[in-house]
Amino acid sequence: MNSAILPLLFLALAAPKRPNIIVILSDDMGYSDIGCFGGEIPTPNIDALAAGGVRLTRFYNTSRCCPTRASLLTGLYPHQAGMGHMTGRDNDGQFPAYSGDLSKETRTIAEVLKPAGYRNYAVGKWHVCNNIANNGPKHNWPLSRGFDTFYGMVSGGGSFFDPWTLCRDNTLISPFADPDYKPETYYFTDAVTDHAVRNLKEHASGHAKQPFFMYVAYTAAHWPLHALPADIAKYKGAYDKGYEPIAKARYERAARQGVIDPKQPPAPLPIAWESVANKKRESACMEVYAAMVDRMDQGIGKIVATLKEQGNLDNTLIVYLQDNGACAEDQGRNRVPLRLDGPRPAKPTLLPRTAEALSGGLIPIQTRDGFPVRQGLSVMPGDADTYVAYGRGWAAVGNTPFREYKHWVHEGGISTPLIAHWPASIKAKGAIRNTPGHLIDIMATCVDISGAEYPKAIPAMEGRSLVPVFAGRRPAERPLFWEHEGNRAVSAGDWKAVAKGPAGNWELYNTFNDRVESSDLAQVQPNRLRYLVTLWEGYAQRTGVLPWVWDPPYKPLTP
Repeated sequence: MNSAILPLLFLALAAPKRPNIIVILSDDMGYSDIGCFGGEIPTPNIDALAAGGVRLTRFYNTSRCCPTRASLLTGLYPHQAGMGHMTGRDNDGQFPAYSGDLSKETRTIAEVLKPAGYRNYAVGKWHVCNNIANNGPKHNWPLSRGFDTFYGMVSGGGSFFDPWTLCRDNTLISPFADPDYKPETYYFTDAVTDHAVRNLKEHASGHAKQPFFMYVAYTAAHWPLHALPADIAKYKGAYDKGYEPIAKARYERAARQGVIDPKQPPAPLPIAWESVANKKRESACMEVYAAMVDRMDQGIGKIVATLKEQGNLDNTLIVYLQDNGACAEDQGRNRVPLRLDGPRPAKPTLLPRTAEALSGGLIPIQTRDGFPVRQGLSVMPGDADTYVAYGRGWAAVGNTPFREYKHWVHEGGISTPLIAHWPASIKAKGAIRNTPGHLIDIMATCVDISGAEYPKAIPAMEGRSLVPVFAGRRPAERPLFWEHEGNRAVSAGDWKAVAKGPAGNWELYNTFNDRVESSDLAQVQPNRLRYLVTLWEGYAQRTGVLPWVWDPPYKPLTP
């Protein structure tokens, strides 16, 4: 053998095998929903990942579906990625930061890892591109952004039994005319799990020499409240006593687990259970919600079991997190024009739709077999012919102990559990880390552990690798920033400035001893507030937040 080759061969043999990476993102879930963050919903598989890895208790998303996904995938703040608001809002090109389409100046994690030899898979919810329903331009569909395969919704939501914009690779499909996947009962959470497991098996059989990156984006537990009867039955009566005892028990469990500070009382609940008119319907909403989370956890267990069977679990970094806080939206809970509010008719009242037809929309008019999709005050959730959300009361419970919800950038809107499991590298099993982190750090972490090179000709990564945090080291402090729908915030060290809406006044909190944001210190420490707002304004100018699209225009803090 040529002696010049020997050193290279030795290095190849000595180099550690690059890790596989799986990022699991759930949808519209609260901070305390999962068991290892205080929740009563059994999530044994997520909890097992936490027990074998680390929990980050101060990790942040961007408070809404689209911006979070854009930030996670690109390692940039959402406005830099073109997703300052939501998809489908191009503003005639006037405001690139609010285009609603991933910027061509960005690269996804998959695009960055591919040159390093990674094979990339995406399953679940995409929701970072325009032209989703009409089979239009696909420059921002997953296969155009570095992924080798895709199965899921290109859009942001829809029926779990007949999902809107369901797509296999680059083709919109009907779940009932799909020759490649024919379950006895179609349920989107199961379909996401089954395709993730399929990807793992196909990778092992055909691409085992390559490391892989897999993005698993469940829509559980986003509205509508759809779940399988066997899962719903587990929770019958579990929520009949209402909001207060569930929130209290969550707070106490989370305090015992060490994921919240027991010295900080929880934010007050905005609705009293005694004021709820239809308690049977309200408790049923949470029963179905819990069933949706339960089913997702079962799916995560199947993914982990497959990795274990293949001998790949130890060298796979699994990251679990949530895209925003719990959702207080009232989708379908009140009277909706032209929608049936009441029990299901005895028989279908509409013509059935063919198996080949694509889904009937984000909120379909009917089921495949001709039953009208019901919304309203008396509709009981769960079945395919219903389309309702669980509302503000349960969302407040979900975000225990924090204030506000999805949309807002108070702690309840932006706080997510983050669980990292990687036996080959993370040695502190069950440890808790309270170092602040942000979605922008996911790209940096993937680049760090993969050996990939981040392109130099595009905006630089905003985040930093979480590997030191996993190991218990605390990096230097840095400011973090948010803006969504005029809601805005900046956090630096122990302090956070935050405001609600374009016209909202800035508030100031010491989040070390008041993370629940109960005592506004804006009038007490005006100089500190001014400093933080100056940081935010610099970020806003740099990343395209300003000039913004909201009315009224941004009003700088007065001296």
